[in-house]
Amino acid sequence: MAYDFFIVQGKCPSLCFPIVVKNIQKAKHGSDSSVYDSEGRFVPSKFEEIFCKHARTNPNALTSAELKEMRKANREPKDYGGWISSFAEWTVLYILCKDKNGLLQKDTIRGVYDGSLFEQMAEKKASAGKKKHT
Repeated sequence: MAYDFFIVQGKCPSLCFPIVVKNIQKAKHGSDSSVYDSEGRFVPSKFEEIFCKHARTNPNALTSAELKEMRKANREPKDYGGWISSFAEWTVLYILCKDKNGLLQKDTIRGVYDGSLFEQMAEKKASAGKKKHT
């Protein structure tokens, strides 16, 4: 089951939908970036490959068009579920995390893979709040 990576303990998924990085291999689907191998290990060369192949505007970030190109390049034939999953994952990430120039930064994407994204987002929000009050 693709949602097993949300399971913290036992057999029932948590209603809080935590992402349990140690179970991330259970969330793999076709047409993905292959940055995690089949055992859930991060593959640095596959991560770097995303930027080598697709980051043309900025070597350390992706535009919306570059993300679309990457998703198309990773498509497996007739893997409609994988296409939809990839589209949803990358679109939500782009909408939530693009910078003011419309770029999805490499450090942000790495945060998705290493589990630190939400901490990064909380820190940015907190520092933005401090700047407003100063």
